[in-house]
Amino acid sequence: MDRAVIESDPHSLIEGMLIGAYAIGASDMYVYIRAEYPLAVERLGNAIEQARSRGLLGENILGSGFSCDLNIKIGAGAFVCGEETALIESMEGKRGMPRLKPPFPAQSGYLNEPSNINNVETFANVAWIINNGGAAFAAMGTENSKGTKVFALTGKVQRGGLVEVPMGNSLRDVIFDIAGGIKNGRSYKAVQMGGPSGGCLTEEHLDVPLDFDSVKKYNAIIGSGGMVVMGQDTCMVEVARFFMSFTQRESCGKCTPCREGTKRMLEILERIVNGQGKLEDIDTLEELAKMIQSMALCGLGKSAPLPVLSTLATFRDEYVEHIVDKRCRAKQCTALRRYVINPAFCKGCSKCARNCPVNAISGVVKKPYTIDSNKCIKCGACKENCAFDAIYIEA
Repeated sequence: MDRAVIESDPHSLIEGMLIGAYAIGASDMYVYIRAEYPLAVERLGNAIEQARSRGLLGENILGSGFSCDLNIKIGAGAFVCGEETALIESMEGKRGMPRLKPPFPAQSGYLNEPSNINNVETFANVAWIINNGGAAFAAMGTENSKGTKVFALTGKVQRGGLVEVPMGNSLRDVIFDIAGGIKNGRSYKAVQMGGPSGGCLTEEHLDVPLDFDSVKKYNAIIGSGGMVVMGQDTCMVEVARFFMSFTQRESCGKCTPCREGTKRMLEILERIVNGQGKLEDIDTLEELAKMIQSMALCGLGKSAPLPVLSTLATFRDEYVEHIVDKRCRAKQCTALRRYVINPAFCKGCSKCARNCPVNAISGVVKKPYTIDSNKCIKCGACKENCAFDAIYIEA
C-alpha cells in the first residue's frame, strides 16, 4: 500500500512530510524504501526534483525562512526494518536490528538526533486532513480508529488488489462485497490479517469491525493492511507453518526469545505437517508462543506467534487430526497424502506406473493398477500423468 502511494501520488507524501517537518522544526527528511521497489524510487526521485525546482524543498522555502530537504534511503528489504529503531540502524549503514528503548527515537533517533517516524500512508493523509478539517477525517471510522485504511487483498478472492475503506467496515464488506467472494464458488474459511505476523479470522468473525481494537481481541492485527483470504481447501496448520517459517527467517537474531523461540516453534510445526507430531506439541506451541510474545525485544517477535495462536484457537481440530489421524483434510500436506487408484476409472494403460520414480505402482495392462502406500513418496507424478482422472488423494 505504501509503495502504491509513492508510485501513484508521491507529492502527497512530500507535502505531508513537509508539514510535519515544519511543525516540529526539522530540517532533514528521509524516505526509506526497499531496493525491490525501483519504480517507487524513480517516481519519488522525480517528484523530489520537481518540488525542488518549484522552491518547495531546500533553502528558504517560498521565502518563509524555513529550510528543509528530502532524501531517499534505499534499504535491503529486511522485514524487521518495519520496526522503527531497526529501520534507523539500517539507515545509518548498520545491520537492521532493533535498539533497546528508551531512549525512544523522539529523544535520540537517526544519527542520535530527535526523529519522528511514520508510515507513508500516515504522512499522505496529512494534507487532506488540513484541507478538509480534522472533523471530516474523524467522521470516518470508529471511536478509537479514525479515517480510512488501505488493505491489500490477495488469496482465494474473485478480485484482489488494494482497497481503501473507512475504519470499522466489516470483513464481510471487504471480502464478499468489494472482493466479490471466494473463487470458484468455494466457501470461505479464514483470512490472515496484518501481514506475515498477523492472526487469522474465521467465518464467525466476518462481522467484526476492521479497527485496531476489535481485531486485537482475536489474536489478529491491522498491521500493514495485508489480507490473505483462504477457502476450504487451505490447511490451517500449513498456514501457521508457512508464516512461522517467514518470521523465523526474518528474525534479526538479536534477542534469544525470538531467535530461538521461533526456531523451536517452526521445528514443531514442521514435524506436525510431516505426520510426526505428538499431542503434547500443541501445549508446547502455546507455551512458546506466550513466552515469545512477552519477552521479545521488538514488534516482530511479539507478533510472530499470532498465526499459530489464532489457528490453535479456531482450528485446533486440524492440529489434532494431523497428529492423531495422520490426516490433512485439505489434502495440502504432502507427507499426509495417500494416493489411490479408482478401479472403476482405471483403464490399465500403465502410464502411472511408468512415471512413478520409485516403482510404487503395479498391475497388469488393461486391468486396474494399485499403489503401494508404503513405497509411495507422494510426488504426485501418477496423478499428473493419468489421462482418465482415475487417481485421487484420499482425505
